[in-house]
Amino acid sequence: MIKNKNQYINREISWLLFNERVLQESADPKVPLIERMRFLGIFSNNLDEFFKVRYATVKRIFEAGKKGKSVLGGQIAKDLLEEITKTVIYQQTKSLGILKKVQEELEKQNIFVLKETELNANQKEFVKKYFVQKVSPQLMTIILSDANKFPTLKDTAAYLAVKMLLKEEEGGVKTKRFALIEIPKGIDRFVVLPKEEEKDYIIILDDLIRFCLDSIFTMFDYESISAHMIKITRDAELDIDNDLSKSFIEKISSSVEHRKISDPVRFVYDKSIANDTLTYLKEKMEVEDTDSVIPGGRYHNRRDYMGFPSLGRQDLLYDKITPLPIKGLNMQGSILDSIAKKDYLQYTPYHKFSYIIKFLREAALDPKVRSIKITVYRLASNSQVAASLINAVKNGKQVTVQIELQARFDEQANIEYAEQLQAEGVKLIFGVPGLKVHSKICLVEREEEEGLKRYGFISTGNFNESTAKIYTDYTLFTAHDGILKELNKVFDFFETTYKINKYKHLIVSPHYTKSTFVKLIEEEIENARMGKEAFIKIKMNSFTSYKMIDKLYEASSAGVKIQLIIRGICCLVPGVKGMSENIEAISVVDKFLEHARVFIFGNDGDTKVYISSADWMTRNLDNRVEVGCPIYDNEIKKEILETFNISWNDRAKARLFSDKQDNAYRTEEEESSRSQFASYSYYLNKLNS
Repeated sequence: MIKNKNQYINREISWLLFNERVLQESADPKVPLIERMRFLGIFSNNLDEFFKVRYATVKRIFEAGKKGKSVLGGQIAKDLLEEITKTVIYQQTKSLGILKKVQEELEKQNIFVLKETELNANQKEFVKKYFVQKVSPQLMTIILSDANKFPTLKDTAAYLAVKMLLKEEEGGVKTKRFALIEIPKGIDRFVVLPKEEEKDYIIILDDLIRFCLDSIFTMFDYESISAHMIKITRDAELDIDNDLSKSFIEKISSSVEHRKISDPVRFVYDKSIANDTLTYLKEKMEVEDTDSVIPGGRYHNRRDYMGFPSLGRQDLLYDKITPLPIKGLNMQGSILDSIAKKDYLQYTPYHKFSYIIKFLREAALDPKVRSIKITVYRLASNSQVAASLINAVKNGKQVTVQIELQARFDEQANIEYAEQLQAEGVKLIFGVPGLKVHSKICLVEREEEEGLKRYGFISTGNFNESTAKIYTDYTLFTAHDGILKELNKVFDFFETTYKINKYKHLIVSPHYTKSTFVKLIEEEIENARMGKEAFIKIKMNSFTSYKMIDKLYEASSAGVKIQLIIRGICCLVPGVKGMSENIEAISVVDKFLEHARVFIFGNDGDTKVYISSADWMTRNLDNRVEVGCPIYDNEIKKEILETFNISWNDRAKARLFSDKQDNAYRTEEEESSRSQFASYSYYLNKLNS
């Protein structure tokens, strides 16, 4: 294999390229208008998380006096921080242009987003009443002065920076006063005004507050007043203390609380803000050279655009799909009895998520069931999964829940669930020291006439009713005794972390995932060298492990045909002669978030198929507990191969990875195929066949 100086794409830059694909959706005229507005919200939300985590990590490397080349794909930390800021400024500018176009298109549909200066008499009256009744009671307004300490700004909030030029003078110069207004989070960001003549009107909460500045600052005798948006993003890494007197829940709670005052890493401001206001704020907030300072538009926290109101305009939204039943798996009968006879595959959101709830509800009530063991990473806010587990305890079952308290941005929710489950008598396990538990597994043990019988499910995604509506994930329901005995070994590992088990069926991180997949790749290399058909097909969220990238480069050089579907970060560079000419890679970004992890190996005609909770990232391979599962049922194996190929043949929403890094759409002259819609049709046809 020829070594190439451009062997890898930097992880952070690849992530920004992924977020640009999200931005492309907001610009796509084929995407319904209100959905385009919501994609702008997703783009902004993604960017917030990127700065909290990835930018913050690079900043830490730089401030520790390290260059970071070994962990940053050969780039120096300082240079990378500058490149990120430059890229984000470009993308933010682009997003503002898209927002303007989308709003113009909305106006053609009789939907108008008004500024405070554009209200008519009736709308002004409505806004005043709305402000008094809904907004004013929740408003947090802080008058800034040199005498008082500058307030700690929340990284989840947006603020209006207010400048007043008072009529009074000091030394012949007009006095300035500054203030901050925190935009309330408990109120919809988009306030729908009364409809007039078949026209819909919306005012953004920020502008509604701007309209009412007079009533907020009535005690000041000012000559002029202005308000401009600002926001900061803080480092979201958890620093967990070593106080032995504290429980693990207490340590995580304390660390989550400390996140609120952690170091800022990004400062975004309305580029039309006055220079003296901007200078004053930067000095008071102690914004550093290593922080990313981004001039933006009139509105920040545009993640709120994810909740842009539908206004009853179904014609401007994606067509709703009704999740389908799994063929042959009857929700009316016993799901455990059905699984005892054969394996079943659930592929949400095309299938109903309710099969998982049905499985747990039945296990909770069945007198023969002795125990339930499950891993929890992210639960829905009103979780039927949690309710089912509590129900099981009340029916005398032994319930063990491994809950990951360090699931990023869900720490507080998981702490609350942990306390609730513990209070109900559920046995909680808080993981393995130094490892996150990211596996998605459940095991039920049932006393039957022949003895103890096991049932379970293994998934690529979280057991979360809310995300199951928009995340594509596979879940295998099985009674395969070999697989389930090994699932029990995984739960044993949680409780006795020094014991490393051996597995015949499962692929388990951190001990075996990397080595097992390397071996599977090497078998394809050997087949290719012997002149046999050799191929690898992989679908993941992210691909950053240089070791695994190098192994695929080696396979490509040996003649193995490789197809990669990577939604997010991909550090591999496909299609480079002498390095990766046998590798093709695409990303599909569309209505649903592609979340499934699938690994397919040709194996000289006897294809091997696995699903897994793990991406090929260092954290998943070496620093987490992950579980991959083989698919033995030939019908399910065929189903996964066919749905993979549906995604691979996407000609509407697939972008090509290449050394150009330009997110180009496929341009092949074939009948346009939109894989997510085609996948739904596949299951609909399967159901009716």
